[in-house]
Amino acid sequence: MDSHDLRIGDAEREQTMAVLREHFAQGRLTHEELDERLDQTLASKTARDLAKVTADLPGPQPAPGYREPAPHYDPHHDMDGWREAMSAHRRQMQSMHQAHHDMRHSMHQARRDMRRQWREQGGNHPWRRHRGPHPFMGVLFVFLLLGLIFGGFGIFKVLFVVWLGAMVFSLIHRRFHSRR
Repeated sequence: MDSHDLRIGDAEREQTMAVLREHFAQGRLTHEELDERLDQTLASKTARDLAKVTADLPGPQPAPGYREPAPHYDPHHDMDGWREAMSAHRRQMQSMHQAHHDMRHSMHQARRDMRRQWREQGGNHPWRRHRGPHPFMGVLFVFLLLGLIFGGFGIFKVLFVVWLGAMVFSLIHRRFHSRR
């Protein structure tokens, strides 16, 4: 029995699927090709089947350790070939992991640069442009009504003055900060 005909486990299938998704993200595979190769990966039972799924993709390939079975059975030769195939597959997984790590690092750096650029332009982020009163105003208004209903006219006057003060402060604050 050839070492490439040894059965593989779910861990090897998951690693191969992660590599295929990375190749899809980099534009080497179309969506249909990705689906087809993922199906082939899930159906793979041996290391030979997995090697066929990624054979035409760049990067370290499991193919260097992959050979057609010899006419005679040599258990030591077969185990060496299997080890070579698995180490090549492991190297491919490590290179893909490193590429993924580098991509995440560059995206994080780009986000950090964008935030710095926005701060230098006055800090006016599109999502921070508030319209209307602060949410606290609504809560204060509810307390104002409850004070009128349950607390009588005295508490109503106090809450009404606080509410008016908060509205005036909010308007002044927005006018001042919108002119930057």
